[in-house]
Amino acid sequence: MDPLVLAAGTALVTAMATDGWTQARDAAVDLWRRVHPRRVPAIQEELEEVRGELLLAREAGDHNTERELVSDWQRRLHRLLNDDPGLNAEIRRVLDDHLLPLLPTAEQATVQEIVQHATASNNAMVFQAGRDMHNTGRGIGDR
Repeated sequence: MDPLVLAAGTALVTAMATDGWTQARDAAVDLWRRVHPRRVPAIQEELEEVRGELLLAREAGDHNTERELVSDWQRRLHRLLNDDPGLNAEIRRVLDDHLLPLLPTAEQATVQEIVQHATASNNAMVFQAGRDMHNTGRGIGDR
């Protein structure tokens, strides 16, 4: 699944438990309005229901339910993006401008994504790491 969709779904559900919940809801509804305007009332209702489930799950310390809610909204966003691939930039904007700012700093870090791209030509080697890397200096031809 697209890392952007994973991050946006996580941020949306996490934002449901914040004081900025209505902003998060409105941003999500705007995404659906662009692709499936007739589904907007149903999405609004589902977001409200999920928020209630999330708050109860957090109160009970039920991390499994929270993970399931996140997965569900990630799948919904994935389907939305499949219906309109041009929505990618809009999802990025909603994530960056509306959802992430609603989250406490520690929770922002949990929904950040790392996407790395590398291109090599002429048998060049590319090394990438999301964090620490140890390179022995031995290449493929040095065996």
